[in-house]
Amino acid sequence: MKVLVVNAGSSSIKYQVVDMTDESVLAVGLVDRVGIPGTTLEHKPIGKDKVLIKKDLPDHTAGMKLVLEVLVNEEYGCIKSMDEIGAVGHRVVHGGEEFAESVVIDDRVKKVIKDCFDIAPLHNPPNMMGIEACQELMPNVKHVAVFDTAFHQTMEPSNFLYALPYEVYEKFRVRRYGFHGTSHFYVSHRAADMLGKPFDQCKIITLHLGNGASMAAIKDGKVIDTTMGFTPLEGLVMGTRSGDIDPAIVFFLMEKLGLSTAEANNYFNKKSGMLGLSGVSNDLRDILEAAASGNQRAQIALDVYYNRVKGYIGNYMAKLNGCDCLVFTAGVGENAIDIRENICKDLDYLGIKMDVEKNKVRGKEVDVAAADSKIKIFVIPTNEELVIARDTYRLSK
Repeated sequence: MKVLVVNAGSSSIKYQVVDMTDESVLAVGLVDRVGIPGTTLEHKPIGKDKVLIKKDLPDHTAGMKLVLEVLVNEEYGCIKSMDEIGAVGHRVVHGGEEFAESVVIDDRVKKVIKDCFDIAPLHNPPNMMGIEACQELMPNVKHVAVFDTAFHQTMEPSNFLYALPYEVYEKFRVRRYGFHGTSHFYVSHRAADMLGKPFDQCKIITLHLGNGASMAAIKDGKVIDTTMGFTPLEGLVMGTRSGDIDPAIVFFLMEKLGLSTAEANNYFNKKSGMLGLSGVSNDLRDILEAAASGNQRAQIALDVYYNRVKGYIGNYMAKLNGCDCLVFTAGVGENAIDIRENICKDLDYLGIKMDVEKNKVRGKEVDVAAADSKIKIFVIPTNEELVIARDTYRLSK
């Protein structure tokens, strides 16, 4: 069976075709600027030249129709006919409390996804547009929803509840949900393999560090805590998100800056984080370069970033009562040598010691811990699409 993996954003569609006989990727692609003038489709069939198509597309259905046409194109396609696609796996950001695992999409599942629109307004609506577009164009195959929140649903109330009146949890389900679940799931399982231990006997701290960033504490095969909360705004300092702050700051700045609710949401999600602190960029590569050139604000931003991650490492080691390994993943975690080094610096009292020479690696699966480190330090490239493809295949057989 071949599985089509779809990740629909508000104006984009990322896709991948995976042959499940050997889990090989046949093609990857991105439709950008859907519904906006200047739409492009970048298609990369494995073993063939990349194709760029410029064609304005009014909506996600038109975007998916073009994707399907490209997949079966005689010259640069990756399959002979759509009959080869046995199922479609959809990334869905928020599944609320309803789903602790992936599910075949039916009317009930779609209702839950829509019910989460209020708490995931930037993600669930476009995810649903992708689902409905694919179902319209491929009505005879199974469609599977793989939720970012699912892996974190093993958290206990002591870790997922906020110290708010309990009625807001009962009425509105205000709680910590956590995100990046497919990534944390994949790399923690790979880490267990690298440790040579059963997954349900490991204590693992995963660090998904990208423009969006989160950490998770995983004990005996279950997530016990994670940094992102009710929304992806909580936790680590991110590219444009503030992460943890005193909530009174929100009210203070709304009054001082005259911000509406929507403007405040944009301020803390889009204008804060490393961009707001450094004044340079939301990209850590640019900030590292600026700091190396003597930019003091850039250096301060980096120090704040490191300290936030270090704080959560200590927090999670206490909650886990020890740790077998740290796992660095995602764009920054897999590739930023200096970032990894500075996060692990001066953590030797906790048993974390990095081999600086081993750490000089990008995008490879490797242990970069020093020989006398009590805790392993793994760099593991994530593969969220493979998790989606595997779950889709399992549920479609």
